[in-house]
Amino acid sequence: MKLNVNFPHHPYDILIEKGSLSQAGSWLSQLWQPQKVVIVTDNRVARLYAEKVKLSLESAGFEAYVFDFFEGEASKNLKTVNKVYEFLVKVGLTRSDGIVALGGGVVGDLAGFAASTYMRGVHFVQIPTSLTAQVDSSIGGKTGVNTPWAKNMVGTFTQPDGVLIDPEVLHTLGQRELIEGMGEVVKYGLIEDKELWDELSEMDGSPESILEHAESIIYHSCDVKRKIVVEDELDNGVRLYLNFGHTIGHAIEATAGYGKVMHGEAVAIGMVQVSRVAEKKGLMPAGITEDIIQMCQKFGLPVDYQPWNESAFYQALIHDKKARGNSIKLVLVPELGSASIHQIPLEEMKEFLKK
Repeated sequence: MKLNVNFPHHPYDILIEKGSLSQAGSWLSQLWQPQKVVIVTDNRVARLYAEKVKLSLESAGFEAYVFDFFEGEASKNLKTVNKVYEFLVKVGLTRSDGIVALGGGVVGDLAGFAASTYMRGVHFVQIPTSLTAQVDSSIGGKTGVNTPWAKNMVGTFTQPDGVLIDPEVLHTLGQRELIEGMGEVVKYGLIEDKELWDELSEMDGSPESILEHAESIIYHSCDVKRKIVVEDELDNGVRLYLNFGHTIGHAIEATAGYGKVMHGEAVAIGMVQVSRVAEKKGLMPAGITEDIIQMCQKFGLPVDYQPWNESAFYQALIHDKKARGNSIKLVLVPELGSASIHQIPLEEMKEFLKK
């Protein structure tokens, strides 16, 4: 299955195909001339897939190297990026060479950021290996790293030259890692794709059902994201729909300590919290919060977080990229399958943090 992200200035394809990881070299040779390529990955993904991808690239005529860093959100920072730069200099990467991001969302964000800033930009591709990265973070060109003040505070908008998605790699994910990806999938059904929501409703919620439906839910999710980011590449309008649940979710991630609460888990908690308060305020229809809770719980996603610290979350929210001056753009779901943006004073966010 193939989807085209049809930016006028930089169109690229998303290829979703079982078993495609072993064909990474031939796929990349259709996008790039033979050149030096650095595969940026983490230590866990490196053990599983780096050698396979490296050999595939080499057999297609690329000169391939592997750089890996310690897995997890806590490594997604400028310190790790500096280590990437050091490695790129050491192997002599030039502006006509490229980077392959092989891994989950942390790898994709960090490798993309390094590629977009090293020598003012070398080209890169995404080969996402987690469900969260396959359905969400590998598409749309957002790169970035965390700071002590906020998640993804430092970053760029830079589109990859292509995205290669092999659903087979999901079989090597831990159960928690697989389930957390469903936070983003549920979000896509809520904000845009009623057909996806219906498919999720019919599934039994087990990890086996996620793997069985992987190709379909990845395709649906990527299609929603593709359409939205093409319409609003730089996150000023409808792309904000993709942030449903993220405003509070990011605050939870940052205050818990990066990596303690996984991204998809935080999104699920954020979707439930914002919907519960919006429902009380009459901004979302009665019953929708319960629908979201039931869907999240079916797939094993958390719907609450303890200790709930309103003041700490609010401090994290002040640094959120969705904040504009003294207001913040909050995404709500007025009905299943559609989203809207509700701009409120930052101060009012305190109400949305109340239990």
